[in-house]
Amino acid sequence: MTQPLYVAFIWHQHQPLYKSPDSGVSLSSSQQYRLPWVRLHGTKDYLDLVLLLERYPNLHQTVNLVPSLILQLEDYIAGTAFDPYLTASLTPVEQLTPQQREFVVKHFFDANHHTLIDPHPRYAELYYQRQEQGEAWCLENWQHHDYSDLLAWHNLAWIDPLFWDDPEIATWLSQGRNFTLSDRQRIYSKQKEILSRIIPQHRKMQAAGQLEVTTTPYTHPILPLLADTNSGRVAVPQMNLPQQRFQWAEDIPRHLNKAWELYKDRFGQEPRGLWPSEQSVSPAILPYIIEQGFKWICSDEAVLGWTLKHFFHRDGAGNVEEPELLYRPYRLQTPTGDVSIVFRDHRLSDLIGFTYGAMPTKQAVADLVGHLQAIAKMQRDRQSEQPWLVTIALDGENCWEFYPQDGKPFLEALYQTLSNEPHLKLVTVSEYLEKFPATATIPGEQLHSGSWVDGSFTTWIGDPVKNRAWDYLTQARNMLASHPEATEENNPEAWEALYAAEGSDWFWWFGEGHSSNQDAIFDQLFREHLYGIYKALNEPVPPYLRQPLEIHAARTDHTPQGFIHPIIDGKGDEQDWDKAGRIEIGGARGTMHNSSTIQRLWYGVDHLNFYLRMDVKSGVAPGQGLPTELNLLWFYPNKTMHNSPIPLADLPDVAPVNYLFHHHLEINLLTQSVQFREAGEHLQWYPRFSRAQVAFHSCLEVAIPWADLQVPPDYPLRLVFVLSDEGRFCNYLPENALIPIEVP
Repeated sequence: MTQPLYVAFIWHQHQPLYKSPDSGVSLSSSQQYRLPWVRLHGTKDYLDLVLLLERYPNLHQTVNLVPSLILQLEDYIAGTAFDPYLTASLTPVEQLTPQQREFVVKHFFDANHHTLIDPHPRYAELYYQRQEQGEAWCLENWQHHDYSDLLAWHNLAWIDPLFWDDPEIATWLSQGRNFTLSDRQRIYSKQKEILSRIIPQHRKMQAAGQLEVTTTPYTHPILPLLADTNSGRVAVPQMNLPQQRFQWAEDIPRHLNKAWELYKDRFGQEPRGLWPSEQSVSPAILPYIIEQGFKWICSDEAVLGWTLKHFFHRDGAGNVEEPELLYRPYRLQTPTGDVSIVFRDHRLSDLIGFTYGAMPTKQAVADLVGHLQAIAKMQRDRQSEQPWLVTIALDGENCWEFYPQDGKPFLEALYQTLSNEPHLKLVTVSEYLEKFPATATIPGEQLHSGSWVDGSFTTWIGDPVKNRAWDYLTQARNMLASHPEATEENNPEAWEALYAAEGSDWFWWFGEGHSSNQDAIFDQLFREHLYGIYKALNEPVPPYLRQPLEIHAARTDHTPQGFIHPIIDGKGDEQDWDKAGRIEIGGARGTMHNSSTIQRLWYGVDHLNFYLRMDVKSGVAPGQGLPTELNLLWFYPNKTMHNSPIPLADLPDVAPVNYLFHHHLEINLLTQSVQFREAGEHLQWYPRFSRAQVAFHSCLEVAIPWADLQVPPDYPLRLVFVLSDEGRFCNYLPENALIPIEVP
């Protein structure tokens, strides 16, 4: 009998430490949290994920619960945690201060409006009033009942659909409007009720054998960087490093031990698996993990690739061409002992995290199961001695905001399909390792130093602002070391502040790479944790900690910050494009561009399409200040294929429009029709079928399916916009540059 393909899902549940360290010194028992995401994700993402799984007892999974998340959940359950959103929600609307009203109008729509706001008519009504009329209009015209409804809906919309059959929740959803303070207080009580079930449900399912719960270093630090910030240069040899080298490997066992002890207390047993924060590993951290007693860890296929000096190629369907290397556990060997490691399939994990939410449920489930069935067939064909393990590991909370009904239809359909598929078996990682211990070995010193982001640490170090933060942390750590009398027993405040500041999340948001409308709050929280160290030691707080690490102004040009899934309707929804790359054309680059009819270009990708958007000046239309044709042309650098010149008259002989290109999408801006061509022999162009979507309303939006291009994953392409009228060249964008896009 042939072995099934084993599949390990690992869901990573994590939130940064939002608690302000200053809250501990007040006489009040309440604790101030800067942001509400522990409470809101707690009602939307943690409990429902395992309750849905419980309906399918033969499907086993792993869930990682970060210690700092557990502690924050417990504050909310105890009723001692209050964030500004919660405080406003529990305030009689007539007593809201002008500052609170501004805050509510600005921030109580902080959610994906397609999935969390639009499905609720009253919430959507208020949202579109703000979008169309502006914040000032709302502040001037909204009445008490408008504010009360918004306060209620901001909390209601974040309650998972799995709980909508609760009689009270069902009543609120059908009521829709005219919410009272009493309603809002009851919604808060319902939130605490849901939060209080999270840890007991995980403990119960682990005891039943359906779930394995793992842990992470205490406050989610990047352990390799705590050991030595110079480890950033393993993947990026020319990386700019902080002025001062951070080398505090002795903090690693502290984080591991605190996580271990908290886990034992909450779950009544020792953990077996460790999710290293951001799947970051290095040889230096292995002895501490082994000495603490962990049996296995997980990381990313990029780290395995660097370790084996092997790039994982994929075929045209996106499946790994060397599956026997990726789909197996390894044993890391060190003088201290051994520990097993599994490496996740990066692409399958990203499809769930970033793409399937934009697809119809049936199609998304069929795609994922189809990939797994293709891997199972490869396993049968290759007759390996040990059955393979496909590890799918990803963030277990943020992705569901982009799925209809918080992913409930997707997960139900996926679990039902997997229950009926005899060749696929879902297991916890420990279950698999007990049955099939790792036979392949990697010397510990050979393990690459990197993370799940490109196999490097550039998300957390190397940028000038990130490096400045490391220097501030180094100064504070040195100050703590200069007080040997300040032990964890007699000065826990100093150590807790250090652990909080060592967390990875602050560095994620600093500088280039990631941005949100709450960057300034993350900056403030990081510096507050550092103040806490100095205050606990009765040392003066350095003046530089009173100043933000960076100016949090609106960014102009920037590269993509994540996958995007815009609806192509020509309206340029701000949320749809907030993670897209952006190139300013008119007004932002000096006087020579002030008169440009094109204001800016946007670009981004997901696993289905690449997306382009062109913003034009208000009042401009094709044939009225704007040429009637847009030509999108791109080539694939360093790839051998036919390329042809741009097929337009009056084309200037200047780069990049005198380059040769492989694909050409011509868009008639008047009719929004397209013609797609591919370069062939003798510099000719040949028509090809295209399912590209085009819409022009207040801006132009385009989606071009990867399937039309017939290029494999990991291909780069370089693109230019060329405007024309009746086949005659008019202009090109961006100036003296090409837009870089990577096939995911």
